[in-house]
Amino acid sequence: MTDVVVAGGTVVRATGSELADVAVRRGRIEAIGPDLPRDGAEVVDATGLLVLPGAIDVHTHVRLPDRRHPHRFTKDLEAAARGGTTTVLTFNNPGTGISAAGARSPLRGLDEFRERTDGRAPIDYGLCAVLSGNQRRLLDELPELIGRGVPTFMAFMVYDFALAAEHLPRVLRVAAEHRGMLQLHCEDPAIIDPLVAEALARGDVGPRAHASTRPPEAEAAATRLAIELARRAEAPLYIVHLSSEGALDAVAEAKARGEPVFAETCPHYLTFTDALYADPDDAEVMKRVISPPLRSQLDVDALWAGLRDGILDVVGSDHVPDRLDTEKRLPAPPFPEISNGAPGIETLLSVTYSVGVAEGRISVERLVDVLASTPARLFGLPRKGAVEVGRDADLVLWDPEARRTISQADLHHTSDFTPYEGLEVRGAPVHVLSRGAAPEVGRGRFLERRR
Repeated sequence: MTDVVVAGGTVVRATGSELADVAVRRGRIEAIGPDLPRDGAEVVDATGLLVLPGAIDVHTHVRLPDRRHPHRFTKDLEAAARGGTTTVLTFNNPGTGISAAGARSPLRGLDEFRERTDGRAPIDYGLCAVLSGNQRRLLDELPELIGRGVPTFMAFMVYDFALAAEHLPRVLRVAAEHRGMLQLHCEDPAIIDPLVAEALARGDVGPRAHASTRPPEAEAAATRLAIELARRAEAPLYIVHLSSEGALDAVAEAKARGEPVFAETCPHYLTFTDALYADPDDAEVMKRVISPPLRSQLDVDALWAGLRDGILDVVGSDHVPDRLDTEKRLPAPPFPEISNGAPGIETLLSVTYSVGVAEGRISVERLVDVLASTPARLFGLPRKGAVEVGRDADLVLWDPEARRTISQADLHHTSDFTPYEGLEVRGAPVHVLSRGAAPEVGRGRFLERRR
């Protein structure tokens, strides 16, 4: 017997849209079509609404629960669901609260992550493990990590836990051999480190110097190097949080050669420019201390063109639940000590829809592609990412006519600020289903994935 019928909405897929009902049984989509039988099912009226697949946020740094903050993981996933995201993949880099032992071993890190998050999620979630230069048995453990449902993993070319460039070819090769995919933070320390040293030497220590010492050339150079290493290793490569035209050009050239190179960008790079760093208030500048930093309007325009043209494959939030009273503390320390990142898990769908679809930059079908269908395909989630028979009934009923202004006071994430404060957006989620039911703590499952 059908459990739920979502009636009379416009079902949106990456390939097109249609006016139809959606029937749900035991958490999965059972049928799609006009005037489906109710047979005692709960009926959710979607008249005038879009029926979207729940967004899949593949790039988050949600904090792990601990004694001091036992609820941060749960609350951020609840915030995701309120915003229309029904699947979250998150990293376990040191800033998320993983233990020293978990950070040294990918397998131990996986065990710790699963133990500490079990029973705490309101929506389905998974791990993208972080690989670092501090993991002595990395290459030995990587095949088993993939076999245990973590086929995508992140490495950094910067920071004190970076994976050195000379180790990347072997990691790429092992990943390819076992059907895994490396996600890479591409910035070149050979360009950044001297600029940081020069800024500190002349006493330029404020938060604005963060952006000026991480120029787009550092991102473009690292992206080109990473693509070449992946080509030689015959391995897929996923570039995270791409922010600049130069890096985008490198990805476009690789795709034109037929190489399996994929790239994501983030809503903040599609919405804001580096003009915000001119704000005289250090607290406001700190909210946008992110890596890579915000770029010029020319870069923003290039990213939108790349998203329309298929050069960019995914939009992820890069959610970092920093707080101004904890991680981003005031008065601001010297800029190299400022925690990098900003929250975005709850606003991913709203901001991307508003600045993209509502402003005519992309179609709603393309929105579904980059926020749901392609993430599901690339990250090994065959039951997610589309309103199709047999898929999980992760559904968002979306009101395209809604108007609101984003405010921290109205959000539910565990940060105490939002970089989108005061941004007027169009469209809002009206009803969210996770496997056919309202999100509820304990219903979320850890997803063991296969690419």
